[in-house]
Amino acid sequence: MAAAPVAAAPILKAEGITKSFPGVKALDGVSFDLVAGEIHALCGENGAGKSTLIKLLAGIHPHGHYEGALSVDGRPAAFGGVADAEAAGIAVICQELALVPAMTVAENIFLGAEPTAAGLIDWGRVYHESARLMERFGVKLDCYARAGSLGMGLRQLIEIVKALRKESRILILDEPTAALSGAEVAALLDILRDLRRRGIACVYISHKLDEVFALADRITVLRDGRTVATLAASRTDKAEVIRHMVGREIADFFPRRRSRPGETLLAVRGLDVVDAEGAPLLKGVSFEARAGEVLGIGGLMGSGRTELLMHLFGSLGRRAAGSVELAGRPWNGGPGEALRRGLALVTEDRKRYGLVLDQSVGFNLSLSAIGRMTAAGLVDAPAETRANREVFESLRVKAPGLEARVGSLSGGNQQKVVIGKALQTEPRVVFLDEPTRGIDVGAKLEVYEIVNRLTDAGKAVVLVSSELPELMGMSDRVIMLHEGAVGGEFRRGEATQEALMAAALGHRPAAA
Repeated sequence: MAAAPVAAAPILKAEGITKSFPGVKALDGVSFDLVAGEIHALCGENGAGKSTLIKLLAGIHPHGHYEGALSVDGRPAAFGGVADAEAAGIAVICQELALVPAMTVAENIFLGAEPTAAGLIDWGRVYHESARLMERFGVKLDCYARAGSLGMGLRQLIEIVKALRKESRILILDEPTAALSGAEVAALLDILRDLRRRGIACVYISHKLDEVFALADRITVLRDGRTVATLAASRTDKAEVIRHMVGREIADFFPRRRSRPGETLLAVRGLDVVDAEGAPLLKGVSFEARAGEVLGIGGLMGSGRTELLMHLFGSLGRRAAGSVELAGRPWNGGPGEALRRGLALVTEDRKRYGLVLDQSVGFNLSLSAIGRMTAAGLVDAPAETRANREVFESLRVKAPGLEARVGSLSGGNQQKVVIGKALQTEPRVVFLDEPTRGIDVGAKLEVYEIVNRLTDAGKAVVLVSSELPELMGMSDRVIMLHEGAVGGEFRRGEATQEALMAAALGHRPAAA
């Protein structure tokens, strides 16, 4: 980690920034500064104000729509829009990448700014300049590859090169590793370190504190729209950052309550699954999930974790062999029947598969259980509202009300709505696929408490997670998948991270 050049004059400074929306003050006197050649991490719980601040720095919230002052290179800045921020050298790389999949790498890099000759696009120059940019900044990409054919890590690099083409001096990266594999994360962090050496400044927004401490020079923490601390990364630790984020000490990051497993609610025996072309997805998978128990499922990307849940829910693949029993009865139905039989799925991608973002919280909460709230083909609106209100309050969803647009909520509160939608179906078995991905520490603790409440009520919870500490801390048993098969099974307290990773790699666990 490089020492932060904090003695230098800031190239970007925000002072006393206050920004309000109807019914909420998103920023309340926030101050933040950035110096050249620095990686400055911005941390905070969902809803702390991070997204509002970076939108303001990027010109999305224009001057005149907030109080306080921005300055660039010591001079007042009044961005009227994104173009003004880009002219000042500021580029934002969002979590949802703005690339055209059918276009090549070079075409995406120059999209909207293609050089011309005699009134026609100079494609030779597009590809030559793209290659020159990538060589200059040490990025290895095939200029002729289609963006849609590349993994998420390489797509992130396209966005970075695209920003550097604009001579950006400041990169703002919003949760850039949320969908990346471990190798892709390592490659991205190396690129950012190299950019730091070249004098480019980065604002790095992430919930992953391991990455923050591996990369950042300084860390600024927001809470409830206020700046609560700016710390040198070399002089603090994760515990202090978390304390500033949530406003309290957290003694137990994985507060799993002990439970006494009951009857088997889901039994999977020798399950083989193939895709539409007959290629194998799962091979000989066997396990049981019992009432009052959390069964953790881990494995590397591509190991079959999500495929297993989606097949059991009835939405992926064809069963080639094996059997499944749900509450003692044979099971091989589709999603609608799964919900009726007491099986619910909280998907990994809440924005794509879990929520209708333009609809209200109430609409989303009752979506899967609307059949329970109809009579003679008509929705019983008072009954729907009562059921939604009960779930809304029991999960402590932070929103103005049931009529709030769900897309306007923080990630943690969106996740509560997805879980609440599943609970409305009154399930006995609940599949949670990466339920804490992209949410902050405080929201994670609330999700863990929901898990405890489910098992206290005699539900079986199947928890898929790519985070080994989470699997170990919240599961009563863990099975690790390797290339679509079970690589190992562990009881609570027996597993080590080394043993789980060995099983995920297809090796005999060091401890079983």
